[in-house]
Amino acid sequence: MTLVPSRGLHLYIEVLRTALDDSIVTDDEASILKVLAVALGISPSNVGDALDVARGIDPSPISNPEQYSSHQMGDVTTYQSALVAALDDEVITEDEWAMLDSLRNLFGIQPDQHALIEEAIRAMSESDENGVRRLERLERFNTVCPCA
Repeated sequence: MTLVPSRGLHLYIEVLRTALDDSIVTDDEASILKVLAVALGISPSNVGDALDVARGIDPSPISNPEQYSSHQMGDVTTYQSALVAALDDEVITEDEWAMLDSLRNLFGIQPDQHALIEEAIRAMSESDENGVRRLERLERFNTVCPCA
């Protein structure tokens, strides 16, 4: 295994574990995971190894997860990117909600930060060809998800 311990790897593995709760990674979950891998600096060549760790096949290279618990600049942007990826497919599934909830908890995203993220998504929608549909899905997400 060639995985080097890092905060990005720790966060990615934790979200992978959430995605694997039902033993299946759907296409929708995979699209969020792809966005997260890029945002968290996970090399495409390490994604398979991270998946093996999340499945419990290989041991985790993360020996002290607490050292990665601090919040960092870019966390909110990464969460926003994952939320947009979830909104851009047809429906936010329960599995996607679980992944977003896990990510929000890992990043410590507070309700007021989530509200700012929503505001940014709404502002983007005016110049984005998918904007109107994204806003419709955001409204459905807010109805079901008690995060905001």
